[in-house]
Amino acid sequence: MAYPPLPAVSEVAAHFSGALSAAERLEQPYRRWRLGNVLPESMCTGILTLPIAPPVLTIDTKGQRATFNSQRTFFTPTMRELYPAIAVLSEAMQRPEVARQFHQTCSIDTTDAYLRIEYIQDLDGMWLEPHCDIKEKLFSMVLYLCTGPYAKDWGTDIYDAERKWVGRSSADFNTAVIFIAGPNTWHGFEPRPIHGVRRLMEINYVRGWRDREQLAFPNDPIRLA
Repeated sequence: MAYPPLPAVSEVAAHFSGALSAAERLEQPYRRWRLGNVLPESMCTGILTLPIAPPVLTIDTKGQRATFNSQRTFFTPTMRELYPAIAVLSEAMQRPEVARQFHQTCSIDTTDAYLRIEYIQDLDGMWLEPHCDIKEKLFSMVLYLCTGPYAKDWGTDIYDAERKWVGRSSADFNTAVIFIAGPNTWHGFEPRPIHGVRRLMEINYVRGWRDREQLAFPNDPIRLA
């Protein structure tokens, strides 16, 4: 028997679209959306039980994920073939009704966009310098799958236009935050202890993406119909 049992793609898409339609919009220090109960519980279990070990970093990351690209995990066609949970979530986020809901909630034009999903498992010592995402990312969504007694403190740090720390997103399990890349959308992860594994996913629709080996469906752009 395959474990864990996974929901249907249509169920995941409908559940996520409902969470996105009910998202709370925040305006300061820049516009972003906060979501709760993002995925069905069985979908979360499917991701958390993936036999993918966290990367053990022996280098100075300089506060940038790009310094260890070869150890990062993306939902690629090969990964979709290997792991049913990756296939289900990727296919759900590729669905037209999900793309339409992104447009309705966040006014995102998904024309000729591609799906990019990174599964992140941070260990103690990982940090990210304040940065703004590049314009090729039409939006950035961080989905928190953190567990453990300290996990609620592992959210994304938020900065104002002068890069002054102003707050931190909640990292409550199965919540997410979305923002649209811009010149003042500063965010990062301040150095602090990670007791366990900080699990999350970054989900993007991208356009003009150079590293096509990171895409879930490199030959199939997002469709609205």
